[in-house]
This record gives sequence, structure tokens and C-alpha cells, in this order.
Amino acid sequence: MIDEQMILAGLVFGLGACVGSFLNVVIYRLPAGISLVWPPSRCPKCGHKLGLTENIPILGWLMLRGRCRHCHTSISVRYPLFEAFTACLWLATFWRFGATWHTGGYCLLLAWLIALAAIDLDTMTLPNPLTSSGLVLGVVFQTFLGYQETQTIAGAVQYFMGSIGGMVLGIWIYDIIQILGTLLMGQLAQGGGDAKLMGMVGAWLGWSGVVLTGGMASFVGSAVMGSAVLLGSSRRKFPLGPFLAAGAVVSLFAGDKIIAAYQNMMANMDRGTNLILAGVMFVVLIVYLTYVRRSRRQRG
Repeated sequence: MIDEQMILAGLVFGLGACVGSFLNVVIYRLPAGISLVWPPSRCPKCGHKLGLTENIPILGWLMLRGRCRHCHTSISVRYPLFEAFTACLWLATFWRFGATWHTGGYCLLLAWLIALAAIDLDTMTLPNPLTSSGLVLGVVFQTFLGYQETQTIAGAVQYFMGSIGGMVLGIWIYDIIQILGTLLMGQLAQGGGDAKLMGMVGAWLGWSGVVLTGGMASFVGSAVMGSAVLLGSSRRKFPLGPFLAAGAVVSLFAGDKIIAAYQNMMANMDRGTNLILAGVMFVVLIVYLTYVRRSRRQRG
């Protein structure tokens, strides 16, 4: 017998797939300045308007065997992959937080992160409408969550201030590192999309989430760049947005455990070792952000 939890999980997965389908539209149309609602989805080659069954997330692409029904042009596999990826992340959020307000809010956060990461990969830009709206949504959600959990205005205000603090910290951390990177590496840092993304993460996840996100993005990004150099692909450009988005996802699902493990490790080290480790982490982050900004200038 199928229990209520399994039914809810199936609904969350299906809704996530539908949202992933819409994210495909956002990722393609928003940077191009095309309306998100008109014209309806159609084949970019022949203009054939997709029917109801062709628009079914994941299954539509499989039934068409990856080709337009009218002109047989190949349809990129990235469309069902984004739909399935979004659905899986939403399902993981449901299993992690249950049928709570946390699940609804964090599913929205994941949708914003997926869209921003994909657009940054495609265009090396982070659209202001997405970063700004995501930031505002984070503050609104945390304020609402504060009231729901405490049933008091004071609780709502406390959560609101925590969200604002995380947002400001995220922007400040990025701006400070950006300035230091410019001074130390001699590379001019331009653009504010990444800073707004950091602020958005801070608004949703608080100060600990934004610090963990920045640290993980720098280390993973540095590892990817180092691998690219070893493989002879040093000229390839790497945007920062996808690494920040990945760090935010990890912070969302496992941030508390990672921070607890880190604190336990630091407690067993002497002060000198702690300072050296913190300095190495800071330098790695500066070098990485400087490299990313130089890549954006060269591409632009």
C-alpha cells in the first residue's frame, strides 16, 4: 500500500520537473531579452508549436526521441536533464525537511540557483532580475518563517534581521575579497552579479551559510582550474556562479554537519595552525576570484 509520504514525494518530483521545464525557458529567454510567456514553446528551427504531450517534462523528450516531430531537428538533451535535475533536488529537499514551510521556501531557492548557474555557464553573466528577486524572496521567506516558528512579531523581526545580516555579510565578503584580489594580483575586478548572488545566499541561509558557500566555491573552483591547467585547457573561462550555487546547495543540505566537523577539527589544533589554515583559505579565495574576473574581462 502506498502511504501518504510516497504520494507527496511523487507530487514534489512531478512539480519539480514542471518547474525545471520552465527554468529551461528562463535560461534561454531571459539573457536574450525574450518574453518568458510569449510566444509558446516551439522548435527553434522550424517554429513548430509544441503540443500538450510534447511539453510533458522529461517524458515529452523521450517520446520524441530527442527530435522535433515536424522537422526532425535534434533537441538538446540538456532540456530533460535540467527537468530531471530540478525534480531530484526538490525531492531531496522534501526528504530532508519534510512537509514543512522550509521545503517550499528552499525549493524556490534551488530553482533560482539552477537558473543563475546555467545562465552564468552560457553567458558569463548573472541577470540582475534574478539575483535581485532571489535576494528579496530570501528576506521575505526568512521573515515569514520567523513568524511561523515563533508566532510572534518579535520572532519575525529577529529572522528578518538575521536575513539582512547574512545578505550584507555576503556582499561585503565578496567586495572585500574582490578589492584585495585587485590590489594583490593587479587584475581589475568588474561587475556585481557575483556579489548579489552571495548576498542572495546570505539572505536565505544566513551568515554561516554564506561563509561556507564562499569557502567551498573557492576550493572547488581552484581544483577545477588546476585540473584544467594540467589537462592543457588553461585558456578555458570559468564563471563563479555555478561554484557559488553548488556551494549553496551543499550548505543547504549539509551545512550544519560540515560546520560542526570543522569546529571540532579546529578545537584540536593549536592557534598557529588555525591561523595558517585560515590564511591559506583566504589566499585561495582571492586567487580564484581574481582569475574569474580576468576570464570575464577577456571574454567580454
